[in-house]
Amino acid sequence: MLGQQRHGGGDPTYRVDDRRRVWRGIRTPEGTATLAIRPLDIQGEVHAEAWGEGAQWALESVPGLLGAHDDWSGFEPRHPVLAEAWRHHPHLRLGRSGLVLESLVPAIIEQKVTGQEAFAGFRRLVHRYGERAPGPGHELRLWVQPAPGTLRQIPSWEWLRMHIDPARSRAVVTVARVAESLERTVHGSHEEADRKLRSIPGIGVWTSAEVRQRSHGDPDAVSFGDYHIAKDVGWALTGTPFDDAQLEEFLEPWRPQRGRVPALVASAGLRRPRHGPRMAPRTHLPVRR
Repeated sequence: MLGQQRHGGGDPTYRVDDRRRVWRGIRTPEGTATLAIRPLDIQGEVHAEAWGEGAQWALESVPGLLGAHDDWSGFEPRHPVLAEAWRHHPHLRLGRSGLVLESLVPAIIEQKVTGQEAFAGFRRLVHRYGERAPGPGHELRLWVQPAPGTLRQIPSWEWLRMHIDPARSRAVVTVARVAESLERTVHGSHEEADRKLRSIPGIGVWTSAEVRQRSHGDPDAVSFGDYHIAKDVGWALTGTPFDDAQLEEFLEPWRPQRGRVPALVASAGLRRPRHGPRMAPRTHLPVRR
């Protein structure tokens, strides 16, 4: 459930300790917080603790983060592979963090680059301009993403040193300028959130969907334009990889819960066979010294 909030194995805002507790460094509307969530115990309970100015807000967000508000009623698998995946994962839920900028900044950085390059750029940004999480998060070397005001003041050459090109850095700075307005979209409809996000230059279908999946828990959000999703869904359900147009047509019967189909396919670990070498990161950007 919480893994969707993680951006790469080295995400500095996310840790899992040897007791399987998940630690997150977050910036809430009330201030920074360290949130620790322990998995289900033998009584079937989840335990959470939080520290910092935003501790109370963080604790109140836990049910939504774990999918307590997600409603699968009305969803029909319509395909034996999806029915089997649902049978094996009956407790699958879509969580919502309630924090838009927290999902939006890494999503922008992940646009049109390899995962390796995207996750490295995000780590550099957090380590250079973020801050240590409060309480025990500090000892765990847990970080919190930069504040909107900080993002707005990063000069263009520093973005390049973090291997984040001008198109993506401009988009990050733009969303930081309207962060307060974007955060309010979690209280409205998913359609209005999509419209608001995509009205911003540099935010398209893919980025909006990636954000709404994490911050809003939108069951209809599908990451059209993703390098893998259309191919994997097509291969898993028809034996032939899809392109985006084919995926959109195929998913139409599930509207307004289209996002559950890729979620079930992913939960079942169904991916088309990968062939050929990985895409290499770009090498023409400045090296950080």
